[in-house]
Amino acid sequence: MGKLVVCDHPLIQHKLTFIRDMQTNTKDFRELVDEVATLMAYEITREVPLESIKVQTPVCEAEAKVISGRMLGLIPILRAGLGMLDGVLKLLPAAKVGHVGLFRDPQTLQPVEYYVKLPTDVQERELIVIDPMLATGGSAIAAIDVLKKRGCTQIKMMNLIAAPEGVQAVHEAHPDVDIYVAALDERLDEHGYIVPGLGDAGDRLYGTK
Repeated sequence: MGKLVVCDHPLIQHKLTFIRDMQTNTKDFRELVDEVATLMAYEITREVPLESIKVQTPVCEAEAKVISGRMLGLIPILRAGLGMLDGVLKLLPAAKVGHVGLFRDPQTLQPVEYYVKLPTDVQERELIVIDPMLATGGSAIAAIDVLKKRGCTQIKMMNLIAAPEGVQAVHEAHPDVDIYVAALDERLDEHGYIVPGLGDAGDRLYGTK
C-alpha cells in the first residue's frame, strides 16, 4: 500500500494557516501556494538516489554527491494544479511538464478527460501529479489512470490538503502511489468540500467564483 506523508515542517504549517484564512487575498494566496509547493518539493524528493563523482575544489580533488540520473516529470491537474507548478519548478528546473485536464460530468459526477499533453519520454520519468486538493479522490484517480494507460509506472501525488476519504480512495485504486500533503484534514462535507479545508483552490488562485 502506498504511504501518506504529511509535510509538517514549521514553515509549511505557518504558510498553510494563511492559505486557509478566507481573508487572504488572491495575490497573497497565490504567492503562499507557490512557496508551500517549493517547500513540499524538498520533502517529495528526499529519497531521490545519489551517486558520487569527483570534483576539483579550490583546495583539492574531492568526492561529492549528485542526483543519480533520475528524470522527473511534473503533471499538474488543470486548472488548480497550475498554481503549485512554478513553486516546484523553482527547485526542479530540469523537470519536464505534462498537463492533464479533467472536468466533472454533471450527470454522473465522474471526472472526464478533456486534455492530455505529456512529455514524449514520460514512461521513463518519475512523475509527480500536482493538485492543491485531494477531496473525494476522483480527479486524482482519473489522472493516475491517464498516466498508467500511457505506460507510466513511477507516480507520486502532491496535495496541499487532503481528506481521509480521498486518501483511502486513491490508495485503494492505486496502492503503488505515495501521497504527500501539507495537512490531512478531518472529513468531507455533504457537498464534497474538505473540512476545514480552504474553499475552492482554483477560485481562490484565480479570483473566480
